[in-house]
Amino acid sequence: MAESRRRNRSGLRAEAAEVRHGRLKRSSGWRTALSAVAGVLAVVLVSGASVAAIAAYQLGSGIDSVDLGGEVPAVGDWEGGFNVLIVGIDNAEGQADTAEREATLNDVNMLVHVAEDQQSAVAVSIPRDLMVPIPDCESEDGTSTEAIELAQINQAYDLGGLPCVVDTIELLTGLEVPYAGTISFDGVARMSSAVGGVEVCIDAPISDPFTGLDLPTAGAHTVEGYEALAFLRTRYTIGDGGDLGRISNQQVYLSSMIRKVQSEGVLTDLGALYGLAKVTTESMQLSTSLQPLDTMVAMARVLADMPTENIVFVQYPGEVVVSGQLEGRVLPLEDEATELMRLIESDERFIPDEPQSGTVADPSAPAPAPSAPGGATAEPAPSASTDPSAAPSGSPSAAPGPEVLENVPGQTAADRRCSASNG
Repeated sequence: MAESRRRNRSGLRAEAAEVRHGRLKRSSGWRTALSAVAGVLAVVLVSGASVAAIAAYQLGSGIDSVDLGGEVPAVGDWEGGFNVLIVGIDNAEGQADTAEREATLNDVNMLVHVAEDQQSAVAVSIPRDLMVPIPDCESEDGTSTEAIELAQINQAYDLGGLPCVVDTIELLTGLEVPYAGTISFDGVARMSSAVGGVEVCIDAPISDPFTGLDLPTAGAHTVEGYEALAFLRTRYTIGDGGDLGRISNQQVYLSSMIRKVQSEGVLTDLGALYGLAKVTTESMQLSTSLQPLDTMVAMARVLADMPTENIVFVQYPGEVVVSGQLEGRVLPLEDEATELMRLIESDERFIPDEPQSGTVADPSAPAPAPSAPGGATAEPAPSASTDPSAAPSGSPSAAPGPEVLENVPGQTAADRRCSASNG
């Protein structure tokens, strides 16, 4: 079992203040990354129950792991929430995306927060091009790198593996991240096949020579394997062709996958879970904190019953630089990011004020119906969309809906949207 050590995290908060207000060594440059892999959130929000099966299936039998340091209680010992970071890496050894460079980059970073009452979750997609401070990191061979004042976030894995990515995300968000895992391109393809494919919607044909995606007609398509991977990687053929627009495809895919596994009972089907467990153990590197059986079982129970309208996908607030040395990179929007993290940390429910760019409403979709107790979903009403923040008609005393968060695009897992082709 491969392990790497990471430095003590006790001083991370003080260090965060120094990085934000001090002047650290400037990055010597950034490496150009391959197209981002996505869909990794399925490991937690979709096949979270399969993680429980991993422990029963291969506990202690060679699962690749990383020690994030510190004493971390099992989720089963808590009556509250938790944070999990899922990292999609490109150029992983032996994988189909191997490039002519040595660096392996964290091109997808999704931070999942489950609320204290375990009735809602937020998944934050952090753009690979986001420019952030990176703290000092130690690599597996024991060499260290000095803190960097400003660097593209997807350099962190190359500098110090998964522990360095976790430290960087903690520094950026101010949240503790005790659980984490990585997955490769091939792993995402296998995971999509393991759940029997995912139905996605497009508003017009998409043909992308860069990823090999070819969906010749508008409407619904079931994608799996490397076709699903191509859908998640496509960029130039949707929205404005930019990297932020690609996050919209990820949200369309993941929302559909969550609805599928909940409606089909995948998360409670032991046979299906063992199938997912097998491909997960072949595809992931997990933090040691994710390996105790009680931790994984508890996560599975929480996520299997969560109402889809309470699962929110958002993009970490940022704007693309249009000129100068950082042209094409993404800079954080500090006010919006601060408010987003405040809501997450305080477990205040919210919904994005607008969908992610690159999507349109699914014209054939029924309105998402509220989930019944235990996660069951009632039959939807025959309308195209609803406002989840609106009180039910004729209920003046109903509790107010979730806050609408401005300038933070995204959707809930209950929202049915189509990727917008620009072809």
